[in-house]
Amino acid sequence: MFLLNDLRKPANFLATNQYNYNMSKGVTPQSKDYSAWYTDVIIKAGLADYGPVKGTMVIKPYGYALWENIKGALDAMLKATGHVNAYFPLFIPKSFFASEAEHVKGFAKECAVVTHHRLRATADGKDLEVDPDSKLEEEVIVRPTSETVIWSMYKKWIQSYRDLPLLINQWANVVRWEMRTRLFLRTTEFLWQEGHTAHETADEAEQETLKILEIYRQLAEDYLAMPVLTGLKTESEKFAGADKTYSIEAMMGDKRALQAGTSHNLGQNFAKAFDVTFQDRNNQEEYVYATSWGVSTRLVGAVVMAHGDDKGLRIPPKIAPVQIVVIPIVRSEEDQVKIKEYVDIFLGDLIDQGVRIEVDWSNNSPGFKFNEWEMKGVPIRLEVGMRDMSDEEVILVRRDNGEKQAVQVKELRNIIPKMLTEIQSSLLQQAKDFQHANTNSVDNYGDFKKIISNNGGYIRCGWDGTPETEDAIKNETKATIRCIPFDSDPSGLTCIYSGKEAQHEVVFSKAY
Repeated sequence: MFLLNDLRKPANFLATNQYNYNMSKGVTPQSKDYSAWYTDVIIKAGLADYGPVKGTMVIKPYGYALWENIKGALDAMLKATGHVNAYFPLFIPKSFFASEAEHVKGFAKECAVVTHHRLRATADGKDLEVDPDSKLEEEVIVRPTSETVIWSMYKKWIQSYRDLPLLINQWANVVRWEMRTRLFLRTTEFLWQEGHTAHETADEAEQETLKILEIYRQLAEDYLAMPVLTGLKTESEKFAGADKTYSIEAMMGDKRALQAGTSHNLGQNFAKAFDVTFQDRNNQEEYVYATSWGVSTRLVGAVVMAHGDDKGLRIPPKIAPVQIVVIPIVRSEEDQVKIKEYVDIFLGDLIDQGVRIEVDWSNNSPGFKFNEWEMKGVPIRLEVGMRDMSDEEVILVRRDNGEKQAVQVKELRNIIPKMLTEIQSSLLQQAKDFQHANTNSVDNYGDFKKIISNNGGYIRCGWDGTPETEDAIKNETKATIRCIPFDSDPSGLTCIYSGKEAQHEVVFSKAY
């Protein structure tokens, strides 16, 4: 059953138009230009806008409400498994990065560096400049990820096996100076959560890594209605400094893959780099075992691409900022007063159930409002006019399939929860069907290249396990190994490229 109280109860359902912006009606069709369609939807649905610094983004209230709902669901899941939230500094001494060279190598080109700590007026007093006398003794890195600063603290906090496990999560912003950016998918600054845990044994660390991966899978499928592949990353694709990296991979509407979340078993690499040891149960000094894991505002982009259509967004009800929008159809102030009284009565029951509702009292035409809220992807639209009121009905329209029906007001309390559940399930099933229809198994390189070039999607095939083969296929086709899925079975398979016995069955795809 749909849990209406999964997230948050609206403070005031009649405080309308908090998410309404002046937006154009149409978007570029997906079939014409998928990339342009994506950007159009982000902008016109009021999710985000471009920031003043190249590569940055402003997350607008509607987009942030969507992120908050995703965040709220995940935060509850993490806390239910014993994880606690903390916060670590945005600024990290450059010397910390020297301690873990392999890890830093993966971020070095994207690091933003602070060299001075103040500005001063220019000689003519008309501008500002960096004060050369404010040069820092040690340059500071703006957080690209937090392993180094967190492990410097873990060295202080961990002394004995009694201090373990340490299960800490952080909700934060990070900065990676990306050259090629796209709203939500890849920006210079983005929001995310990053978990960092310390454990007594290697087995505990591995179990933690897999537990988090399962939580991410549940988040994607149960809340975002987005089916994902789960599996192990190859050596070339794993997180820098990790022993193993696992990921969830989702298929977007253009059949490209999106890495939607990662969970890393760090082994003892960071503990050794930062000399973090503990007294074990035998009074022996041992390095701790560690994990790290994260998802980001990239998930908002994933929701757009997994479910959106040429009319705009289609947001799964569990994470929708607005689950029901009410469109009053009035021709006079007298009509408005009567319909408002009518709406207040029947919406009260739904509000009590925790349904997130917006009533659009704006002066725009009904047709304009219909288009606007379809663009925003609200799961259910209720239309209410004077005739509907006299018949004690509303007109109900589903965003997922466009179905339209007259519904007795007295039935809404029972119908709405069931329909929200149906819409959530319908979006997941549609995404599953799309993924299934665009997943192929091949046993030769000719078919592989043809499918990647003409159709795209996922390709399951044999791989000989060598980085040379992996690189050759990537260079020739732009397709990468998304993961070695947990249900991988290389028995009887040969590598599609080398013809050698397959060491793994893998999933290839072009990706974001």
